[in-house]
Amino acid sequence: MSIEVKNLCAAYNERVILSDVNLKIPKGRITMLIGQNGCGKSTLLKTMARILPAKKGDIFLEGKNMAGMTKKAIARRLAVLPQSPVVPEGILVKELVGYGRFPYQKPLSGLGREDHKIINWAMEKTGVYELRERKVEELSGGQRQRVWLALALAQKTGVLLLDEPTTYLDMAHQLEILELLKKLNQEEEVTIVVVIHELNHAAKFGDHIVGLKNGEVLFEGTPEDVICRENLRNLYEIDAVLVNQREKGYPICMDYSLIGR
Repeated sequence: MSIEVKNLCAAYNERVILSDVNLKIPKGRITMLIGQNGCGKSTLLKTMARILPAKKGDIFLEGKNMAGMTKKAIARRLAVLPQSPVVPEGILVKELVGYGRFPYQKPLSGLGREDHKIINWAMEKTGVYELRERKVEELSGGQRQRVWLALALAQKTGVLLLDEPTTYLDMAHQLEILELLKKLNQEEEVTIVVVIHELNHAAKFGDHIVGLKNGEVLFEGTPEDVICRENLRNLYEIDAVLVNQREKGYPICMDYSLIGR
């Protein structure tokens, strides 16, 4: 599914975070949102998911204005993984992943055969099926993150929105999560939007990059087109040394320094 944002403004109380944002998220691709802390990345993600109401503007999901959609209808089309989600105490992996089926359940009804089939599929896709009887709180950070991804997958949506899914993970587990997202994108054709801080991760795994600064879109495009010295000067106020990964074609930031230092 594609997402289109038109003239979007968002704020916390009277503090405006996003101002007149226009953006198209390409269908079936991985879009990375990058920029300095406080630039509006997470706010944009929350507003696209309608967790945070927009002050002005419209968000369209596959051409349909989300303002006219119920929360349950949105949850059947779009799944959100917030930053550092709280794990309910004592819950098993299979139970947490089962929460992803709630948008499809009728009042007072339990999980059906099809629900259990999808839950098992989601756990297998994310490599946590063998952990299904374990308590989530007992798992490592990387394992927990895969369980949360399984929950999102169990919603069976066409869009995944993820807010810093690699936060607090070591390098190996960061790569594990990003490679899993890439695999899901390719095999399931899911549209994925990720808020991320690591520039090289964004360039390596993203198909589409959006640079945000002070609540506005500074640039957007493929990693090859937008990850350049000038854009990084404007976005992060750094002087970056970039090289191109010849085999796969994405840019790599080899070194960087603050401008004027």
